[in-house]
Amino acid sequence: MALSGISDPLLQEEEGESGSRQSSFLLRAVQIATVVSLYWFISITMVFLNKYLLGSPTLRLDAPLFVTFYQCLITVLICKLLSLLASFCPPSYLDFPSIRMDLKVSRSVLPLSVVFIGMITFNNLCLKYVGVAFYNVGRSLTTVFNVLLSYLLLKQTTSLYALLTCGVIIGGFWLGIDQEGAEGTLSWAGIVFGILASLCVSLNAIYTKKVLPAVDGSIWRLTFYNNINACVLFLPFMLLSGDFQTLYHFDKLGNLYFWGMMTLSGLFGFAIGYVTGLQIKFTSPLTHNVSGTAKACAQTVLAVCYYEETKSFLWWTSNMMVLGGSFAYTWVKGLEMKKIQEEPVPKANEKNETGV
Repeated sequence: MALSGISDPLLQEEEGESGSRQSSFLLRAVQIATVVSLYWFISITMVFLNKYLLGSPTLRLDAPLFVTFYQCLITVLICKLLSLLASFCPPSYLDFPSIRMDLKVSRSVLPLSVVFIGMITFNNLCLKYVGVAFYNVGRSLTTVFNVLLSYLLLKQTTSLYALLTCGVIIGGFWLGIDQEGAEGTLSWAGIVFGILASLCVSLNAIYTKKVLPAVDGSIWRLTFYNNINACVLFLPFMLLSGDFQTLYHFDKLGNLYFWGMMTLSGLFGFAIGYVTGLQIKFTSPLTHNVSGTAKACAQTVLAVCYYEETKSFLWWTSNMMVLGGSFAYTWVKGLEMKKIQEEPVPKANEKNETGV
């Protein structure tokens, strides 16, 4: 048939299906690579940008609460803008929930907002006092607090293997503190803020599940109410901390470059929530955690190179212990979840071994 120039329709159909599958696989691979790259870029850039705003010797702005407040304000404005645009655009172009201020919903979200304020504030304060290279180690106890709080609040036990991975993370954390002290760059304030940030991140995950029904399960509505509550609550804290007085004497208050950088940090703060959800959607929660661990490793290496720092072998070992422990924990929990899913569910009408 090939010699006579007559093609086989079955062969053509198989080749067409194979080509279609290959094209679909390539498209999916490109989408995943794009989303993961976008997550890495936004996350790493946001950390460096915040470090500049919080602790740059050229900027000299000692108002961390104001920086955090402004980022929350930008998120509120973006949510409201997208909600208005979505009301004029078809859902196929822009699918964003309708948002309006409801004091009853705001009060329901308030407990989470208090934890949320602690999380973002302690994150920024940790970054203010420690270097970008050590930032990941300083906030590395989130997994440990997840296990602890799951037991204390939800009565969920953890397997021995998962506990061992937590032990590796704690060991890396303490070794990192020791090595920072040996190099003369240790900030106990940064360490304390990092521990508090880790605790608040864990509490934030727990409270988010409890509060989501109040906003009809919409993450975007929760983001809006969380940030608008935070903006209000930040005002008295800024007054007590002296941030308003610092801003009054700040020499770059009328500088457009400064406000541009502040607004950019707010945009990145909003974008990280979006790309995080996007990465989970295109991959899985397990892959997202692995990607986050790999991103933290790349971020550490970039920070050491960018700031031209020299670190000891034990310092790098502490980082590898934290990253390795975090990866191992994710892997162990993934295997446990897979095992639970694969276990057969006994049928209600299934007879027992005695035949009764």
